[in-house]
Amino acid sequence: MAEDMGSTVPRRQLGRALRQLRTEAGVTLDAAAEALECSRQKVWRIESGLGSARGVDVRAMCQLYDANAELTGALAALASETKAKGWWHAYGDAIPDWFELYVGLEQAAGRLRFFKNTLVPGLLQTRRYALGIYQVDQPEMSQEDRELAVELRLQRQSLLTRRLPRAPRVQVTLCESVLLRPVGDPPVMAEQLRHLLELTDLPNISVRIVPLAAGPHGGNVAGEFVMLEFPPGNRSTPEPAVIYSESLTGGLYLDRPSEFAAYEKVWMNLDRLALDGGQSRHLINKILGEVHHGAPDQRPMA
Repeated sequence: MAEDMGSTVPRRQLGRALRQLRTEAGVTLDAAAEALECSRQKVWRIESGLGSARGVDVRAMCQLYDANAELTGALAALASETKAKGWWHAYGDAIPDWFELYVGLEQAAGRLRFFKNTLVPGLLQTRRYALGIYQVDQPEMSQEDRELAVELRLQRQSLLTRRLPRAPRVQVTLCESVLLRPVGDPPVMAEQLRHLLELTDLPNISVRIVPLAAGPHGGNVAGEFVMLEFPPGNRSTPEPAVIYSESLTGGLYLDRPSEFAAYEKVWMNLDRLALDGGQSRHLINKILGEVHHGAPDQRPMA
């Protein structure tokens, strides 16, 4: 359901508008926080779309930045939309604060493009593959928390086949090394590769492989990333496209047109090097049987 997307998009819209007003007024973050008698972190979180905003706070900001009455009223109304909670809030501490924004954006996106050179993206992972990752990456987690984190990951996957709103178009480019790198035992990897093959039967999902023989490419410099693009929805101007990349301690969100254009060039380079859909399925099937000793998929590879 559309309401399950939560408040991510309105939070970002409000944050951008307030940041622009503050910049045009020549007010620094520190000065704004002092005038509003709040912390710098609070102003930054509102501008970054990381938290909900109260109408009274928005009106105070607009007054400080000399916004006109019409704009102030519109932004205060938008603030009321920032309080909605998406389904993922039920998972509590299983989702880090910095990743919560990504989940909301992922749910709202109309097109998702993934480049991965280490692991299968979370949206395409099986339960056992995901558990194997958490056991290695976060050994300090309790089994209960690990199971909860995996459930969250699997719940996100429902967007791949949802009807309303329409499921996003998902394009995944993987380095061949992702297929070769063992996570868990051979049966876990065999199950994961079969799952990839099954997902490519869906009309909105494509998985293409950049073979090791392709040599160095733009993704070596850019690192792993996700490109998110959004439908217009009920607003005349679509939400700006976002590049998301992740590190050990947080996520990076880039939404300037120049930044997105730079990653678009990397994607086009990867697109030229990747095998086509049929060739990619053939390679996945070959590695499934020869490396992970799984039963090859007998469906046509075309």
